[in-house]
Amino acid sequence: MLLCMRTTIRLDDQLLVEIKQYAARTDQTLTIVIEDALREMLSRQRKNAERDPIKLKTVSGNGLLPGVDLDDTASLIDLMDEANASV
Repeated sequence: MLLCMRTTIRLDDQLLVEIKQYAARTDQTLTIVIEDALREMLSRQRKNAERDPIKLKTVSGNGLLPGVDLDDTASLIDLMDEANASV
């Protein structure tokens, strides 16, 4: 037998309106919609915890060339075009 506990939660007013509308559209209770959303979130969290960490390849070097601004895309493209033209 499944034990169900009653609890009180506070939700943002707009979120509650949207959840109620979704429940009505899908012919589900508010409780079922909230339970399903929480189960899905916990399932995603478990899957992410089971993933192997990503290993990034790093290389040594002297850092950026003087005057290179990684936030300036146009300048970076110009520098890469210049480097390709000299090859």
